[in-house]
Formats: sequence, structure tokens, C-alpha cells
Amino acid sequence: MRYRKEHKAETRKRVVDAAARRLRKDGIAATGVVDLMADAGLTHGGFYAHFSSKDSLVREALLSSCAQDRNYLQRKIEDARAHKRDPLEHIVRQYLTTAHRDRPDRGCGVAALGTEIARHPRKTREAFTEALEQLFDVIAAALPNPSRPDARTIACGVFSTMIGALQLSRLIADPKLSQAALDAGIQAALTVGRSA
Repeated sequence: MRYRKEHKAETRKRVVDAAARRLRKDGIAATGVVDLMADAGLTHGGFYAHFSSKDSLVREALLSSCAQDRNYLQRKIEDARAHKRDPLEHIVRQYLTTAHRDRPDRGCGVAALGTEIARHPRKTREAFTEALEQLFDVIAAALPNPSRPDARTIACGVFSTMIGALQLSRLIADPKLSQAALDAGIQAALTVGRSA
């Protein structure tokens, strides 16, 4: 049976999307190629027709996840501006929610996988760094003064605070204390973002 010309690219995208979800949910080390291919509705035998290694799929899935995060934040910023709301406060409050805490498979790949990415090959970390810089630029655009020379640095601080609060809230078993971590993260991220 002959497939359309676009079939291979569509299949690859399906695998990358499924991998991005599974990796955020279960982690990189805990997820095998068989699981990733099954999530995409394929057998593991076809894996190497699309990827040279698990690391290459992980790298592509991480970049896809970062692009989704960046697009999500960009939409939230545009939505806030359209409704005459503070874009920084809007993205911080949308990020630090119990829904985001409870669904890592649908949330931020950086918060879900950051500690594992730190142990990955330099090539993966370099690609991830580039994606993060683009994410910082999006957050910088939401700052009260996005044209200031240190806007990207402040955006990095805002995002670091958001990630830390989200990760901490996921670690805490007590629901009230977990919510307190999210609330404290909101206040801290807004303080950093509105500094100077």
C-alpha cells in the first residue's frame, strides 16, 4: 500500500505530540520507546523510520512542548491586552493554578521535566536553552516596561519563580499547603516582574 507523500511527516508529528504528553506525565527515564509509539497508535518497530534514537525524539518532543508553552503564553498576553488586563498578572495567575499543578501531561514541559533535562546530552540542553530564550522574550513582552535593557533577565526571574512554585506545589501532599505554595508563587513572580 502506498501512502500519501505527507503521511510520514504526519506520523512523525503524531509521535512527537504523543511523546511530549507522555514525557511530561511520566518523565523521560520512566518512558520507553514502546510506550511512546503505543501512545501514537503505532508499533515500536517503526520508531527508527522516524528517529535515530530516543534522545532525538526526546529533544524534538521537548522543543514541541516549549513551542506549545510559548504559544499558550502569547495567547494569554494577547487576551489580557484585548480585555485591558495586566498581561503579566494574567499569565502568572493562569500558570499557577491547581489545574496546571494536577495535570503535568497537559502543562509546562519545563516544570515537568527540568531536572531530567539537566542530565541529558549537551545537544539536547542547547536546543532547550534556545527554546527557553524565546519563552523569556514572550514573558518579557508582558512586563510593565518590556523595552528596558534587562527585560529578558527579569522575565527569566519571573519564569524561574513560576516553575519553582509549580514544582513545589506538586511535591506537597497537603492540599492547603500546596495551594499556599501556588499563592506565594503568584505574589513572588509579580513582585519580580514589577521590580524597578
